[in-house]
Amino acid sequence: MDDRVRKLKTPAECESFAKNAKGQGRDDLALQAKQRAVELRAVAYGATSDAERACLEAVFAYEEILSARNGKRTRASRTWQMIKRHGIIAATERAVDRPDETAGFAALEEAGLGQYAFEAVILRHPDLFSESALVRSRERMSGFGA
Repeated sequence: MDDRVRKLKTPAECESFAKNAKGQGRDDLALQAKQRAVELRAVAYGATSDAERACLEAVFAYEEILSARNGKRTRASRTWQMIKRHGIIAATERAVDRPDETAGFAALEEAGLGQYAFEAVILRHPDLFSESALVRSRERMSGFGA
């Protein structure tokens, strides 16, 4: 990550930096700034472990995709409801451990943010999830060459 991006302290700073970078044709820096904003939001939410932080980053990355599509800040409302009801780890498990892929999976892959997909998080933290969630995650990630 570029040092200028690493020094950004708030999601608002990241968004401003990304907009300026994109205007100067620096899509690489704009992407890094968006990733930094995702990291900062996850930390601010209060994750208690690396796995929780990674799951939260997945949600915030998906919200970045939704916001870009809709032209305004958009929340992943159903996902947040599930997190509130079940906790972040259990919500991640429930989202992935069903026949259809998660809503954000393809969108994140297409945007080059596949590392933020719940499936990728599950594969990085296999000890926290069921075997069926691991199998589904492997299948989906292999379909995208990850």
